[in-house]
Amino acid sequence: MDSSDQSTFEVSNLRVVRNGNEILKSISFRAAPGELIGLLGPSGSGKSTLMRSLLGVQAITGGSARIMESAAGSPALRGRLGYMAQSAAVYLDLTVEENIRYFAGVLVQPLSEVARVMDVVALTSFSRRLVSSLSGGERTRVSLGIALLGSPPALILDEPTVGLDPILRRDLWRTFEALARTGATVIVSSHVMDEAARCARLLLLRDGTLLFDGTPASLLATSEAPGYDEAFERLIEGSR
Repeated sequence: MDSSDQSTFEVSNLRVVRNGNEILKSISFRAAPGELIGLLGPSGSGKSTLMRSLLGVQAITGGSARIMESAAGSPALRGRLGYMAQSAAVYLDLTVEENIRYFAGVLVQPLSEVARVMDVVALTSFSRRLVSSLSGGERTRVSLGIALLGSPPALILDEPTVGLDPILRRDLWRTFEALARTGATVIVSSHVMDEAARCARLLLLRDGTLLFDGTPASLLATSEAPGYDEAFERLIEGSR
């Protein structure tokens, strides 16, 4: 990416050391508006720590993480950075609409946002259903709707498709692609390598090291592998 390009995320030599262990080892990358980025790697690779660093809730040992020219965690980012946790952060005893309406109030968003995000995540027909009565995939969509309140230009989604059936996963990825087309920068974490093909760009982590930053096509070409699982394995072997 050219240095003159506008960046939504800019991470430079980011290091995190926790309890004497180096969790992130000098991570650097930039992300432009409209990019759909897959943050992939096995459990323990550092994905969660990187996301926490971008959210400003992780103490950084060295380097920097900036989002839209503000330091991660800055009050200036309130309402401009949407986050969806892996576990659905919703109230089970409220309806879909009541949940989204509540968080719209917290974020000081107009009531028109409630209807808009329910439409985006295809939950308008579920608006009066208690969240406790929804399936796992439907609860995931409620959480995504909350993250989309105010149309934040930057989104961090933590394993949003985990445990979902193939059809629901496909539908969510279509939503992520549509969000990127509106100009939002979307970072989606996953440990499922077959989701790599749905991303415009991949960041592959292992043991706190950024092994690869590029397109899915370039990953396959560089590794000369027939599939993404094999490509990741070859990257690991080549890094030893």
